[in-house]
Amino acid sequence: MKKLTNKVAVVTGASKGIGASIAQHLAAEGAKVVVNYASSKEGADKVVVNIKSDGGEAIAIQADVSKQSDIQRLFEETKAQFGRVDILVNNAGIYEFSPLEQITPAHFSKQFNLNVFGLLFTMQKATEYFDENGGNIINISSVVSKTPFPGASVYSATKAAVDAFTIALSKELGNKKIRVNSVLPGMIETEGTHAAGITGSDMEKQMEAQTPLGRIGIPSDIGKVVTFLASEDAGWITGDTIVVSGGNI
Repeated sequence: MKKLTNKVAVVTGASKGIGASIAQHLAAEGAKVVVNYASSKEGADKVVVNIKSDGGEAIAIQADVSKQSDIQRLFEETKAQFGRVDILVNNAGIYEFSPLEQITPAHFSKQFNLNVFGLLFTMQKATEYFDENGGNIINISSVVSKTPFPGASVYSATKAAVDAFTIALSKELGNKKIRVNSVLPGMIETEGTHAAGITGSDMEKQMEAQTPLGRIGIPSDIGKVVTFLASEDAGWITGDTIVVSGGNI
């Protein structure tokens, strides 16, 4: 039997990149997967097709998880389709860089509304849907929560908040059999890094040179770790912040 057979997983921000890889890895281990997206229906539908073509089961559900009403609908539709929720992967997030003198309330709010507010209330709603067997929450943070860098103070602060929630809620929810962990990726090659011009840049080359394993990551590097945390192989791991960066931290 596969490690996640009969489990239902909700993956936010799963239409591309790290989220898409997580969804596909969970499905490969037998989970029924909700591929959440905010705006990229085409991308989410492609992930669902890929999962189904490999023999898995998945649906796409649109929801902007920076909005509480959308969070409510996300879980209602998941329950209606699959009958339960066992795993939440909080992957949806945004990053924007700015030096201190150029930070605006809009720059701050845009990142905190999704990366922190959305993550917190998605966790809150998930706990309402977990049953007496408990549940599993995996938050996608970043190495910048531990090693912030210039120009990314707001983004780094959002990810530090993610890790604080992870640790605090693992202690608060443990008696309900709910495990909570964070995964902290280093630089990962995604559609976003290509669009931002990072892939192939001097910044990427510098990161590779600083990384003991000699390369930046790919989405499957994260998908494999999340799948492990979602399984009973990690049944005694909670409140942990696991760095996945090739040793670069």
